[in-house]
Amino acid sequence: MKIKSTAEIAEFLNGIATPLGIKVVEVEFKQGKNPELTVFIDKEGGVDLDSCELLHRAIDEPLDEFDPTFGEPYRLNVSSLGIDRPFKTHEDFLSHIGERVEVRLKNSIRGKKFYDGILVSYDQKVVTLKVDEKTTFTIEMKNIAKMNEYIDFV
Repeated sequence: MKIKSTAEIAEFLNGIATPLGIKVVEVEFKQGKNPELTVFIDKEGGVDLDSCELLHRAIDEPLDEFDPTFGEPYRLNVSSLGIDRPFKTHEDFLSHIGERVEVRLKNSIRGKKFYDGILVSYDQKVVTLKVDEKTTFTIEMKNIAKMNEYIDFV
């Protein structure tokens, strides 16, 4: 199935979402027997079911006119990013500097493949992670399997 680029779809949808105080962060299209277009959103104060429903209603008709799948049917989903969404963009990493994060590594460092700590810095090649008062180290981006916000289940 031919579709418009997810970047083009996101740009179009942000024109509708922004006045509602919602930001389209990512658009994902899954092909297959039941194709799905999923719009991941964020907003100040967090995303709730009402936010998802509000945007879904606002984009449903304009999206049909925009025709991202060139007339082919698909299911539309609007969702929050999720609590354990991996960082994907430069903005994701930069916006979490100074915050506690979880990091899963492809190759172990100091005998471990999982760390949590404060994200001290980020550039396109390395991150610096402070794991305790005495230990700070850099991790090459190519060694990061997944990084996301720290989840505290207390």
